[in-house]
Amino acid sequence: MLEVLETLDGAAVVRWGHACVEGLVRHCDEINDLNVFPIPDSDTGTNLLFTMRAAVDSIARLVPENPTAHDVAAAMARGATTGARGNSGIILSQVMRGVAEATVDGPLTGRTLADALHAAATLVRGAVSVPVEGTVVTVLDCAAAAARTCARDSPVAEVATIAADAAVDALQRTRGQLDVLEAAGAVDAGGLGLVVLLDAMVAVITGVEPQRPRFVRERRNSAAPARDAAADSQLAQDYEVMFLLRETDENQVAILRRHLGQLGDSVIIVSDGDGCWSAHVHCRDAGAAVDAGLAAGRVHQVRINCFALDAANAGAVVESPTVDFADRGILAVVAGDGAAALYEGEGATVLRCDEPISATQLLKAIRAMDNREVLVLPNGALSAQELVAVGVAARDARRDVLLLPCSSMVQGLAALAVHDQMRIAVDDAFAMSEAASSTRWGSLRVAPGRALTLVGTCNEGDGLGLIGHEVVVIEADVAVAGRLLLDRVLGLGGELVTFLVGADAPAELVEQLSEHVSQHHQGVELMIYPGGQAGDLLQLGVE
Repeated sequence: MLEVLETLDGAAVVRWGHACVEGLVRHCDEINDLNVFPIPDSDTGTNLLFTMRAAVDSIARLVPENPTAHDVAAAMARGATTGARGNSGIILSQVMRGVAEATVDGPLTGRTLADALHAAATLVRGAVSVPVEGTVVTVLDCAAAAARTCARDSPVAEVATIAADAAVDALQRTRGQLDVLEAAGAVDAGGLGLVVLLDAMVAVITGVEPQRPRFVRERRNSAAPARDAAADSQLAQDYEVMFLLRETDENQVAILRRHLGQLGDSVIIVSDGDGCWSAHVHCRDAGAAVDAGLAAGRVHQVRINCFALDAANAGAVVESPTVDFADRGILAVVAGDGAAALYEGEGATVLRCDEPISATQLLKAIRAMDNREVLVLPNGALSAQELVAVGVAARDARRDVLLLPCSSMVQGLAALAVHDQMRIAVDDAFAMSEAASSTRWGSLRVAPGRALTLVGTCNEGDGLGLIGHEVVVIEADVAVAGRLLLDRVLGLGGELVTFLVGADAPAELVEQLSEHVSQHHQGVELMIYPGGQAGDLLQLGVE
């Protein structure tokens, strides 16, 4: 007999996140095919999948041990907000934020699930500059309203099922609410994505996934007006612009919303609830949209898509792309229990190098991988010459091997953060390599003995600060060396510092360096992970 959950704790919310990803993988082509509004670019399913994967990927990086439902949902909200793709992705992030806000005081129950959906619907209505009925906005409203009809002490299984069923009913009605959908014979693509998320929650709670009809687009002779109407919109706006915004406030965001509304349409601005905002607009002047963001706060992660170029690349007719996950694995060379857990949490296979490894060991590990494509993160464990030799020996008729230029574990983590199984291997490797190379890295260690360095002679016990493989700081006090090292690596700028804490690093040292970042590098975000590596008291990466 299947066990029905009475509440969703942190572990259950994690399972829900993974179930959402799996559901979106299965329904991605179906959702893409339904995508005719506001732009017929057949990417809503892909955007939702990218966003949900970003939400789930953030769990391993942002949640503590034994997390609560709120810890997990807050991490997912942050990951979805910073990794959102398109209108639909931004709206999905607010569903995660609604769950996070509703679980501050405990697990997700029937009562708090109703509150979460109501909060999400309210957030979305407030975020969309001109809400259009017959879209995911309407579907979310209906799911939230249905959930709130339940008694406050209703089981979470009942509330989730009623909300999901109401979403399906609302989705079926979208075809008659929006002319462009009626003409195309389609229901709203984003609305179907929301149904997938709610059905995934029902499956996690009850152990049984709801059976739904496949929402196939009806091919009609009258579909041409829908294509023409959408094409008119596409011609009116040349670009989709998205960016993240920090160091701002509600007033500045309101001004930004007005400015973007004057520049274009499809304006959505949402928050992760923790100081980060994600903005989206379709417009003709991408530069002006970014300038408006700069006037409102600190802009980063700007993404600009050209609709005309997308259409030209698709032969002027945007076809629904095939989403097919490659048979690709990631092999990472890692030292330390904590670092190994981080990499494994991101889906990588780990080859431990707590003791020095040889090229033969790496080659053996590659050949032990079952994947047709293998991307290797060597993380500085072997020389370039050894890696070239390994790559040549590892490739054969049944396996492609790409070794990425990662010189440290913190660079490898940056590369993993942008890993995308849906890209072809060379594009995935390029994106990961670019992320690694743009991460400045350093390390703090204690000198094992007297030695000559580029900046002078060190004595046994001195604190050494390295940028890359070169010593740049020597101080008798390790904490002083750490502070000077941080000032050096952050002197060229940076938005995020990652600490990978070694096995022998004193807790007070980490606290002192964290405080130094807070006091002397305001606006820089700090992430601290237990690495457990020997040798380096601290590895740090700056992005």
